[in-house]
Amino acid sequence: MKKYSTIGELLLDYRAINGLTKLDLAEKFDIDVRTINRWEKNQTLLKPEKEAEMVDITFIPYQLIRNLNAPVPIPTYYDFSLRKYSVSELSKDLPHVDWLGSIDILSTERIRTISSDAELDLILRSTMNQPEINKKISKDILLRAIELLPEINLIIYDVSGFYSGHSIYFPLRNETYQKIRSREITEFDITLDDLVDFRTVENPVFYLFDMSADCNDNLFFIFGSLNVFFKETLSSNYVTASFTSRSDSFSINEQLGSIIVWEDKEMQKELNSKAVPRLYETKFILEQ
Repeated sequence: MKKYSTIGELLLDYRAINGLTKLDLAEKFDIDVRTINRWEKNQTLLKPEKEAEMVDITFIPYQLIRNLNAPVPIPTYYDFSLRKYSVSELSKDLPHVDWLGSIDILSTERIRTISSDAELDLILRSTMNQPEINKKISKDILLRAIELLPEINLIIYDVSGFYSGHSIYFPLRNETYQKIRSREITEFDITLDDLVDFRTVENPVFYLFDMSADCNDNLFFIFGSLNVFFKETLSSNYVTASFTSRSDSFSINEQLGSIIVWEDKEMQKELNSKAVPRLYETKFILEQ
């Protein structure tokens, strides 16, 4: 993560990463280019009503914008590729998975089952915001997964009502997962027929399609909901799996004792990814 101390720094990096000129950004805001120039030079701040517009245009988390767009800015760390911020050096990294496993007592009204097309659009925008893994998938697949597994297909908002993260799980037929595992198909080949009610099968497979949060606090709430589901709902052995190239996901999987089923160094070159895309798998044996 990079430490940002002003809104101007943030806008300069946003333009550079997205290949935008000042005129391009001015047109998106429908303002004079001289205003963009003043923002980037920290000569003026955004008006309050422009903060929400900046979230919509840039998809930068609202709290980060709020922290920096102030007479006395709050320096904040941010990673554009992960869409994640932190207000301190100490909270940039994820804590140990044992700690995450103990937070099912955390709850908030800000998290709920995904329930609308508008929420799906936010989630798809978030997945497409991760340039190192292209997570294109049909809305029909997502809707069916939510219908079958509402407990862990979740969206979370911040205290101001802005999108802050999500988790998307597919309840897969074991036969389908084995084809992904053996690389006969990819997750993008999943069809509606590949999704199944986990309550009707033995040893279900919960395939994590994508999980994201704009800060660790919101990720903790997602993990709390997941912990409740996996600890209290399941009564049979099960498998979780995920395909990722996020290094923070690597750390969690390794702490869980997940195995690397395969990794693709050629795909790493194609995607210009910092880490090698991997398929992780974890088997959970429940005590009878």
